[in-house]
Amino acid sequence: MKKIVFCLSLLFVAVASSAQVNFYKFSAGLGLGPTVSYADVKENSQSFAGYISADYNFTPFVTAGLEIQGGQIKGGDIVKNPHNRQFKNNYMAASINAKIALGEFVDYSQSDVLDFFKGTYIGVGIGAINNKMNYIVRYKPNTQAEFPPLGYEFPGKDKSTNLLVPVNLGFNFFLYDTFGDMRYILNLNYQGNITFGEGLDGYDDPLAVFSNKSPDMYSLFSIGVKYNFGPVGLTKKRF
Repeated sequence: MKKIVFCLSLLFVAVASSAQVNFYKFSAGLGLGPTVSYADVKENSQSFAGYISADYNFTPFVTAGLEIQGGQIKGGDIVKNPHNRQFKNNYMAASINAKIALGEFVDYSQSDVLDFFKGTYIGVGIGAINNKMNYIVRYKPNTQAEFPPLGYEFPGKDKSTNLLVPVNLGFNFFLYDTFGDMRYILNLNYQGNITFGEGLDGYDDPLAVFSNKSPDMYSLFSIGVKYNFGPVGLTKKRF
């Protein structure tokens, strides 16, 4: 009887172990891509930025971590803009982000389509952005006679810090090392960033003169890679 119980116990442990998969608890990543501004200056322009990130993996599909981002946001056109405004913002931003992927909710083991899209995720965060104008039209051209000596000065700051709320939509493609462990992730991410304040474009114009009813925003579409490491967790979902 003892032998039967012992054998059954071993069988139970083996079945339970085979139903679980290891995953690494930490990941570090980097990426880059184009930025587009959506600010008070209506002419949207494209520039570039990059990021580094560090995440804690609660499961392979639920993460939270820190992202540090830097690059340039620009907009306007001194010739085409109705008020001759233009800016280039060399910015730095830091945020804490949480993300959750489709694979956390669906059984993708029986569907090739769901299996392919299991890494599709959404996320939101909070942080701060440090704005530093590398170039800005601070004085309106050809207004020196009316506003001597330099012309009409557009209100605003060349340096500022604002609250930032990033919203993420992206896709993780899981890659395995030679030992069959999920070590690497290829990442595509679209991030819309809402800022609270008037520092993104450097202009803080009076509402009576300029249309300024919505918060300044910018987007970053990035391609990146992540490396998984550290202590190992267990999940019942194979990925």
